[in-house]
Amino acid sequence: MLRLRCLSAAAALVLAAGAATASPAAAPIGPADMVRAEGRHWVRADGTPVTLRGANLGNWLINEFWMMGQGSNGIDDECKLEAVLDRRFGYEERQRLMPLFRDSWMTEQDWDRLAGFGVNLVRVPFIHTVVEDERHPGRLRADAWRYLDRAVDEAGKRGMHVVLDLHGAAGSQGWEHHSGCAGRNQYWSRPEYQARTAWLWKEVAGRYRDNPVVAGYSLLNEPWGTDPANLAAEARKLYDAVRAADPNHVIILPGHNTGGIDGYGNPAQQGMRNVAFEIHPYPGHFGWGKPGPQVHRGWLRCLDARHDTVCKWDARMRALETPLFIGEMQPWAGMDLEQGGRMARASFDTYGRLGWAATAWAYKYVSNFGGYTKNGRQLGTWGMVTNAAGERIPALDFNTAPLDRIEALFRRFGSLRSEAHGPLRLWMTTTR
Repeated sequence: MLRLRCLSAAAALVLAAGAATASPAAAPIGPADMVRAEGRHWVRADGTPVTLRGANLGNWLINEFWMMGQGSNGIDDECKLEAVLDRRFGYEERQRLMPLFRDSWMTEQDWDRLAGFGVNLVRVPFIHTVVEDERHPGRLRADAWRYLDRAVDEAGKRGMHVVLDLHGAAGSQGWEHHSGCAGRNQYWSRPEYQARTAWLWKEVAGRYRDNPVVAGYSLLNEPWGTDPANLAAEARKLYDAVRAADPNHVIILPGHNTGGIDGYGNPAQQGMRNVAFEIHPYPGHFGWGKPGPQVHRGWLRCLDARHDTVCKWDARMRALETPLFIGEMQPWAGMDLEQGGRMARASFDTYGRLGWAATAWAYKYVSNFGGYTKNGRQLGTWGMVTNAAGERIPALDFNTAPLDRIEALFRRFGSLRSEAHGPLRLWMTTTR
């Protein structure tokens, strides 16, 4: 049994990795399951608390090439891929190819596999051009709802809620590749991009305003191209756009990589209601120690004097009377499989006891060689599932690869033999 130790009101929390009970196969989401924010908690329509835990569908509706064995020869974000496909084969051919990829990355079988991990929440990262017609900015694509509707439908019938996450806004909200267009960061300096994003969220909110499958709207993923104060000001504009169309759903305000949520103040005092804050803690990664139990214990047991801890965040949320959403985390990658499974369960259980929702990054990760063995050791990848050992994926040069090889690669993602992280699935679903 692990005990959380801190000076805040969370001091008495106890983390028992096998104590929380896992639900059996869940019933489809219905009106009574509509999620909202009440005080520091996520609750159902009748006010009963709900523990939300799940995974991100990374690399589905916005490409991250490291997750699928690609990214060489300068093609390492979605905008670069689209540009080279347009130049080589034309816009219409690119419009044919991208759905082939998306329909292959997430199949019916993938939705079933994800549900098999006992999750009840799916974060769906998407780039704005999934909804917006890039050739006619400020207008919907003819097939604007093809994939978001699919996510909501597939998740809902398996008893899973959905957080819709704008991962790549018009103009890009950061410099990083995962904003869709690396090195751009024009969102903050171009009012037209901000206006288009407010328009997009109003359209999305209007479509799903009465849908109980949707748990919330994550306004901007990792908006690190500005400062916390400006982020809070711009997020307020997006909040107003959503509220004009949807009075029902939780609006998730993004944190910052410096300053956390300090730019916002108390949401209720700012006239905002039914909101949550989002952060992405990654102990063991990105300069925060190394993958292993020690770094996670420091975060979960509140023993890390150099970094944030759950106790510090619990104190913040108590002061603000606002729920928290751990939009991204990774508690098993790079660790022995059994160890990683246990640590993932410990992380989810801790967040649940604190009243936080959480989604791990990510459901699926595909490598060039497949499997969980590296240098003779079995280590967790960044996915709940990966391609099975020996199911090789070629690393293509999209600048020169023939069209038929690109199409074959995209289709192959739908037919790969997969391998689940067994201990992770066991620890996510065990009742003991």
